[in-house]
Amino acid sequence: MTSTLERSTGSTSASPPPRERIGPLSTVRHGLTLAGRSVLKIRKSPEGLLDVTLQPILFLVMFVYLFGGAIAQDTGAYLQQTLPGVMAMNMIFGSLGTGMQLNTDINKGVFDRFRSLPIARSAPLIGAVFGDIVRYVVSVVVLLGVATLMGFRIETGPLQAFAAFLVALAFALSMCWITVFLGMLIRSQQALPGVAMAFMFPLTMGSNVFVPTETMPGWLQTWVQINPVTQLADTARGLMIGGPVAGPLTATVIWMVALTAVFFPLAMWAYRRRV
Repeated sequence: MTSTLERSTGSTSASPPPRERIGPLSTVRHGLTLAGRSVLKIRKSPEGLLDVTLQPILFLVMFVYLFGGAIAQDTGAYLQQTLPGVMAMNMIFGSLGTGMQLNTDINKGVFDRFRSLPIARSAPLIGAVFGDIVRYVVSVVVLLGVATLMGFRIETGPLQAFAAFLVALAFALSMCWITVFLGMLIRSQQALPGVAMAFMFPLTMGSNVFVPTETMPGWLQTWVQINPVTQLADTARGLMIGGPVAGPLTATVIWMVALTAVFFPLAMWAYRRRV
């Protein structure tokens, strides 16, 4: 009886087996699998696309027809210059949905289920980021459709325009890690949009999306010239209506690498704290 008790006590106090190490390829595979979950949620609740379809249209119509004549003396010319920037800006605003969805899932206990699955720790975050690609594609298609009806025309070619979309998409995915970090760090879902906007508005509005850099005060021009949104907007303009591409594209890639290198580890750190 004593020996039985000892065996029972020994088995109870034994530590659980260590978690199997998961390689990078398996991590990406797990992330893509969970990205399918995000796509299914969009199919069941398509109204979740309103933020990335209606908002950019409102911005475009408002600025072109209210301010285009005053800024450029020609709404048609202003539309040509503004549309690539609005596309870039919309990608950044769209990244807010990633952080909000993750914040909702973790508060509802969804991540407790993920912890019990034999998947990479980072897979739920990667899956949420990859799953938003569908939202970005729908957003750009709708925005370009409305802009075409308003008179916008691509002046380079379809391949260059598609390259502009790919660059904007890649930048949006790197921006997503900021909102993922905030979504993991901030516990209140009501507070998250306000905090995220405090980061996004200086980036989007403090750029040359709507007005030329040279019309701004000198101190503001310094910020606008290094602003990643300015670099992304200039890249999109060069690819869609013509102009320099190499310089702004290089700066955009540097920003993408820097944002991912900084905020992906921060997002994982905040994620481990929450779960």
